[in-house]
Formats: sequence, structure tokens, C-alpha cells
Amino acid sequence: MSQRDGFAGGFVAGAIVGGVVGGFLGALIANRRDELIDEEEIQQLANRPAEAKKASNSRRPMKLSDTEGMETARRSLEDKIAQLNATIDEVRQQLGNVNGSPSPSSSERTSL
Repeated sequence: MSQRDGFAGGFVAGAIVGGVVGGFLGALIANRRDELIDEEEIQQLANRPAEAKKASNSRRPMKLSDTEGMETARRSLEDKIAQLNATIDEVRQQLGNVNGSPSPSSSERTSL
């Protein structure tokens, strides 16, 4: 019975100590990994100045006015939605052909 009495307290203490040690080690490893990645990026940038300039420019957001940016984003989203709808229609047709019954075309579907 004496072994069971201390089990809950030992379990909780072990979980707390394990969480603290695990968190500390995780933060330490993540920090070192970030430093290594930064050093690799610096070396790559030094080795390829033309590509580096291009890469650094691609990371910066384009400076557009709010309305131009929103319009560009809206057009991009509309294009993506059209692509998704076309893909959905193709898959629906393929599944209909597999099942032996033709699926309704996009013009026969009701809008939501």
C-alpha cells in the first residue's frame, strides 16, 4: 500500500519536471536551428548576389495602394475559385462515368 500512496504525487512531479526540461531543450534546439538556417542563408546570399537580390525582393510585399492590392487579391481569388470549380466538375463527371450514370452538368445544378 505504501507504494500506491506516493504514486500520484510522483506522477505529477515527474510530469511537471519533464515538461520544464522538455520545454527548455525544445527552445534551445529551435534557437540553434534558427541560427544555423540564418548562417546558411547568409552564405547563399554571399555566393549568389544576383539571385539573392531577387530573393530578397520577392520576400518584401509589393507596395500598392489599398484599392489596387485588394483588386489584385480579388482577381486572384476569382481565378482560383474558377479553377477549383472546373476541377470539381471534372471529378464529378469522372465519378459519374465510373458509377454508370452521368452527373449533372454545371448548368443543371442549382445555385446556392
